Amino acid sequence: MPDNAARPLWTAAEVAAATGGVLAGDDAPIGGLTYNSREIAPGDLFLALHGARDGHEFAAAAFAAGAAAALVDRPVDGGPTVMVQDTLRGLERLGVAARDRAPHVRRGAVTGSVGKTSVTQAIKAGLDLAGPAHASIKSYNNHIGVPLTLARMPVETERAVFEIGMNAPGEIAPLSRFVAPHAACVTTVGPVHIEAFADGEAGVAREKASIFDGLVPGGTAVANGDVAFSGLLCDRARSVGARLAVFGAGPGCDARLIDFRPDAEGATVRAELFGRPLDYRLAQSGAHWGLNSLCVLLMLDALDVPLETGLQALAGFQPLAGRGQTRTVAVPGGAFTLIDESYNANPLSMAAGFRTLGARAAPGRRVVVLTDMLELGEHSRALHEGLAGPIEAAGLDLVHAAGPQMRWLYDALPASRRGLWRETAAELAAEAALLAGPGDVVMVKGSNGSKASLVAQALADLQNAEGAPSGSDAPRAAR
Repeated sequence: MPDNAARPLWTAAEVAAATGGVLAGDDAPIGGLTYNSREIAPGDLFLALHGARDGHEFAAAAFAAGAAAALVDRPVDGGPTVMVQDTLRGLERLGVAARDRAPHVRRGAVTGSVGKTSVTQAIKAGLDLAGPAHASIKSYNNHIGVPLTLARMPVETERAVFEIGMNAPGEIAPLSRFVAPHAACVTTVGPVHIEAFADGEAGVAREKASIFDGLVPGGTAVANGDVAFSGLLCDRARSVGARLAVFGAGPGCDARLIDFRPDAEGATVRAELFGRPLDYRLAQSGAHWGLNSLCVLLMLDALDVPLETGLQALAGFQPLAGRGQTRTVAVPGGAFTLIDESYNANPLSMAAGFRTLGARAAPGRRVVVLTDMLELGEHSRALHEGLAGPIEAAGLDLVHAAGPQMRWLYDALPASRRGLWRETAAELAAEAALLAGPGDVVMVKGSNGSKASLVAQALADLQNAEGAPSGSDAPRAAR
């Protein structure tokens, strides 16, 4: 909610005008929007959307919590309402109205198989330093999250960035057209949501590339030049008349990664940006952040943010929750380092995580704790078993795993690398004290739906736990 008492985000009458709805009741000022009645703040507009439950059932609770008005498609009691034919369509119209009433705003859009949320928030960090900025929160990147983020954009905003995701073909282009970005990027392409595409990664690549379809005339398309489908991305950008900017490690890239050196506090990057040599610091140590940072800098450049401002933002941008946050966990006999990558996982991010872990200095073992990767369809077994190669290449010492799909990886590992395997993440979390010992560096990674976060939290909770074992009984492997 904008902190501006003199100018509300909307008024109820403005919502009615933007959505083509009919206002019943007072023309109340509106400070924010939400579809979750449990998140209502006084002065919010409650969106009675239809989902697993009909939002209209919660309108009374929303008004009791202080909602100023409700967007509805059938009558409810309790306060002012804006009646529309369909509340989701109404939200979409409100988002477009928010975009169109602020034509001065420079807008960016982000998609990709890996790294969407982190890259979006890193761009937002740069936008914040450059002036009033707005961005997606959490992973609000779908058919509800994108128009909701637009509708929440204050008119005073100067720059904004929107995350755009997909679960099936045909979802990204319409969302990009809602945003009408001045710059759009594809962070990377890989086998994520692959079960929805008959032609596998090629289909994923085409869907990701469709983000460029929504660019305003003369907009900038930022593409990863290191992925197998970089040609497809670049061709799509050219086909819509976009200005193309490519990041990667190869010659000819507009933003070229030359060297990436992680350390305990982050990493040092050596690169070239439009032919200019750069050396800069990151607060992130993940190997994938070399390319991610170049993607961020190209997006910020396209959104008229000075390079020095972008570098300042990257130097201070910390890992997000479940996406690389690192902490020291004190246990009897010493401490271990916990890297929490539990929010999401796919073959690309797994391999990047293994490289990151393998590059970390560790007085003990480099241990990875994995739960199932989801939404891989018929490719799941091969992709899980295929993780054994990147684990070997990274030189990791020990693998603990949970879930029926991770069993395929576990069985593909040499005995020297096998730690514990359990049917569920909850079962593995119950044995957290056996997963790590003093001096170890432990990364937890898995799909959100396979509950990797339970294991990460259980390991964090070992902090000074009375009577916790030292970890000496955990399976150990030679280094």
